Amino acid sequence: MELLKQRILEVGVVVSDQVLKLDAILNHQVDPVLIMEMGKEFARLFRETKPDKVLTVESSGIPIAYTTALQLEVPMVFARRKKTLTMDQDTYSERVPSFTKGIVTDIMVSSHLLHKGERVLLIDDFIANGDAARGLIRIIEKAEAELVGVGIAVEKSFQAGGNSIRERGIRVESLARISSLANGQITFN
Repeated sequence: MELLKQRILEVGVVVSDQVLKLDAILNHQVDPVLIMEMGKEFARLFRETKPDKVLTVESSGIPIAYTTALQLEVPMVFARRKKTLTMDQDTYSERVPSFTKGIVTDIMVSSHLLHKGERVLLIDDFIANGDAARGLIRIIEKAEAELVGVGIAVEKSFQAGGNSIRERGIRVESLARISSLANGQITFN
């Protein structure tokens, strides 16, 4: 998606050869026009899969998943990282390492929000090693729902995450694929 690539080049901050900071458009401040266009593109890419729900993990995936769900006219569900007082006791949960945070967290979805046989589209902002995506996939499997595809805003293709999901026979669509952050330069596939 050329608009996303252009914005990445404009505001992206290369922190290291492994980390790209996109706080100005995705991870801290949200560019609503860009996010809406990303949702439209994911809806175009996955409409024929006829998802019943869009699933993401809090918090940076929520705006993109929301606009995708809006375009598809289906509900959006997000996995929480912390259990709240009002959250159901019956949840699907997984422990997942966070590449950027350097910690392991639990992600959870109330069991009444995912059902057997539902068609679920997974949407997230970044994929590096793929741990969050694999955790969400395991939650979908626990719910006996059907994963119809994975949409990623920014894939760091020099890391194994995207390909590790594709190797399982799962369709992965990334709006921008970054092949390198070497020498402070953002290089797209």
